[in-house]
Amino acid sequence: MNDTENIKVKRNLTALVDFSRIINSSLDLDFILNNILLTCLGKFFATKGIVALKINGTIVPKSFKGLSVEAINKFPKLKSGEGLIENPEFKNYLSENHIVTIEKISSSQECLGIVCLGEKLNKSPFTADDIEFLRTILNISSSAIHNSIMIDELKHVNRSLDRRVHRLNSLFELSKEFGMFSESTKVARLLVYSVIGQFLVSKFAVITFQPGAIEILESKFDNAELTRALNGYDFTSYENAISKDEITNKFYDLELLGVDLIVPMQLQGETKGLILLGKRINNHSYSETDVEFIYSVGSLAIISLENRRLFKEALEKQKLEEELEIARGIQKNLLPHSIPKYNNFEIAAVNISSQHVGGDYYDIISLNENNFCIAIGDVSGKGVPAALLMANIQAFLRVICKHGMDLAEATGIINDLITSNITDGKFITFFWGMLDEVNKTIQYVNAGHNPPLLIRKGKIRKLDKGGIILGVMKTFTPYLTETVHLLKEDVIILFTDGVTEAKNFNDEEFSDEKLESLGLKLASLAADDILQNIKNEVQNFAKGTLQSDDITMVVIKVL
Repeated sequence: MNDTENIKVKRNLTALVDFSRIINSSLDLDFILNNILLTCLGKFFATKGIVALKINGTIVPKSFKGLSVEAINKFPKLKSGEGLIENPEFKNYLSENHIVTIEKISSSQECLGIVCLGEKLNKSPFTADDIEFLRTILNISSSAIHNSIMIDELKHVNRSLDRRVHRLNSLFELSKEFGMFSESTKVARLLVYSVIGQFLVSKFAVITFQPGAIEILESKFDNAELTRALNGYDFTSYENAISKDEITNKFYDLELLGVDLIVPMQLQGETKGLILLGKRINNHSYSETDVEFIYSVGSLAIISLENRRLFKEALEKQKLEEELEIARGIQKNLLPHSIPKYNNFEIAAVNISSQHVGGDYYDIISLNENNFCIAIGDVSGKGVPAALLMANIQAFLRVICKHGMDLAEATGIINDLITSNITDGKFITFFWGMLDEVNKTIQYVNAGHNPPLLIRKGKIRKLDKGGIILGVMKTFTPYLTETVHLLKEDVIILFTDGVTEAKNFNDEEFSDEKLESLGLKLASLAADDILQNIKNEVQNFAKGTLQSDDITMVVIKVL
């Protein structure tokens, strides 16, 4: 090796040492790539150069000198695993831009990218020494590039983690805030403010699905147009967020309104509402982490809204139950507290409501020492309205009994009073009679009620004389009465249709036939024993099935 070559080698070594010191003094990728290009252009007097790095498996230009932006934009998309030189599109690109040399930038683990250099100023070719020097520069650079990429990735991960931590803190604070509000509008407003603060959204809406309707809690869209657009689709089946592309393809009406993202608010797997967001002010798209955050905020909001609804329902239910309990107590007080003792008649009675408050009624009213009135009725419907009608008929009955009126005439007056006070098509089936202790008789009127069973010596006679049910129309035809002389051991069973229509699990009814058969079988027993046996048979037949009607019975045994 002569002196000239020695000097050249020393200069190259000095240049490489200086290059290594400079290139490893920074972790900034742009700085590193810029110095690689400047060193190559200065060393080889090249007219142009490109450094392209592998990004997500594709070779992408990251730094360039001597080429136009237009030329860089035409850089072909190259997969890092392909043979670059053999790629026809890349070969054409190199030829068109007079790029004559390509070398890979490789670390010990993988190919990081490529360096492309244009022809020299003096048009001379790259020598073997030039290529060797270029490869040395790139070997020195590879570790710096690799480290810089790793640092950038770590910074990106850290930024992402910081955002997630910030959003988790926000969700934690929001969960406390949501629990403080008892009004749905305030919950929706907090949801909107939290989303606007994070994503700078100008248009938004928060809606919930109510039975048969959509409720808009907050909106910056035209509510009438929004309602029309939403009513055209069934969003209750959507579990995942609906992106801008899907909105464009499937929900054109919403796209026209400016909706860019739809996020369902779910509770226990059911979509209870939607968050609709327009374009962000900074024109950024919504990322997966953005959607996750919005979904989480929406979940907190819908839980708060549902808790509020359930709490309100619980309060209303508690209030209703308290009122029903009071009404039940009042109704119990309307029924006889105890059954009077008579010399010639033994009486037993029972009333079982299917609800807190029922519409069945029975009464025993003493008129004098030898006479008393017995009555049973069934108000159509259930609950408080039926109980109020029951209270009315009891009041009418007790007033009329004190005046000693004719039974048929009194029934007509009761019917007229009930008809004047009844609404909504309700009515009352009613049976009542006057019993005479001395003469052992019953004079009765049956106003459309289930005919009581008079059981005598193994036979049944039905007490069905009377007229129309109470409350349907004014009395035009007088009610009929019948007086029956009673004999020792006669049994009269008064009952409402809740007894004969009691149902079992197979939806079968207890029936009039079973009641009549049972009455004949039990007729020799005392009144209370007859009553208890019938009640037990009905309950055993139903076997715990929830009944839709009250059960009321009165049993009279002639002594």
